[in-house]
Amino acid sequence: MYSKNALPIAAICRGLVVGVSLLLAGCASHESAAPPTVQAAPGVDPIEYVAPELRKLLSALIKALHLDTDHTLNAENLPQMREQYRKAAELPPLAEPAVEERMIPGAPGAPDVRVYVIGTKPGVARPVIVHTHGGGFVSGTAKTALRPMQKLALAHDCVVVTVDYRLAPETPFPGALDDNYAALKWVFANADALGIDRTRIALMGESAGGGHAAMLAIAARDRGEIPIKAQLLIYPMLDDRTGSTVMTPPWMGHYLWTPGANRFGWASLLGVPAGSKTVPAGAVPARVEDLRGLPQTFIGVGSIDLFANEDIEYARRLMNAGVATELLVVQGGFHGFDNMVPGSDASIRFKTAVDAAIKRAFAPDKK
Repeated sequence: MYSKNALPIAAICRGLVVGVSLLLAGCASHESAAPPTVQAAPGVDPIEYVAPELRKLLSALIKALHLDTDHTLNAENLPQMREQYRKAAELPPLAEPAVEERMIPGAPGAPDVRVYVIGTKPGVARPVIVHTHGGGFVSGTAKTALRPMQKLALAHDCVVVTVDYRLAPETPFPGALDDNYAALKWVFANADALGIDRTRIALMGESAGGGHAAMLAIAARDRGEIPIKAQLLIYPMLDDRTGSTVMTPPWMGHYLWTPGANRFGWASLLGVPAGSKTVPAGAVPARVEDLRGLPQTFIGVGSIDLFANEDIEYARRLMNAGVATELLVVQGGFHGFDNMVPGSDASIRFKTAVDAAIKRAFAPDKK
């Protein structure tokens, strides 16, 4: 249940601090030049594209953060942005369900991987969500996801394993994919001890985490070792060409996650400029030619999110490939709107749809 009451001051302040980190990324510079954009109608303020119930807090954010100030993100100030994000987003876990920190074997030749296991009940085979956190491929930690993942575990009577994968640019592709796949293999191998039903494994992530979840679903399909029941992609980061070689309307990605941020994040992961002619195989879900055989999919995104067009296109391609797919586009939603303004009608509709998708994914197969 989500309250429509006004947000507490603490929640608003936390949103503002997270916004600072996103802003630093959002005005990022990169060696590749930004492409031309689709022009807005003369005199139209981008705030007019934001859903009415989201404008008040977003307007306060713009005023507080001086969004007209020039910021750049680079290797020198990336640590500062990471620390700001960590302080804003890493909150102590809830009392229940229990959270267990584990170090598990990584891929051959790679370091061990930290995972957080939430809500295990050995002896009871329940579904599991393998979760990958957001952060533009360059920031964030699994700890930032503990509270929301605890709530999901309670709401859906499932286990959640969230992965503390290695970040770019220190670890370019396929380092994070190796970590995430190692976690998936560990979950599958230890399903009995963890109280997990091997036939009901879902992958889930938001933003860059959604991109990682999509990469992981593709890798699981290609390797044929572990069956995936569903992928739940929350405004996923799927295409390095967005904001580099693909034009975007100026109201898409104007707030909080911008084309500059996208170029920096993707270049950090890929080791080559975003939008390059050639990128590492399996690194960019939108560039994978054959999407057949992927698990049932939910994709949710706001209509003015930078990722809106790429997410809609990925959903279209999944449907054309015969993958059971649901797409939700929330009018006037900017990147991360559901967390920034959780009590709004738009956010409640979005979260309700995500919950419904999880329930469908975990429902027993009809014989």
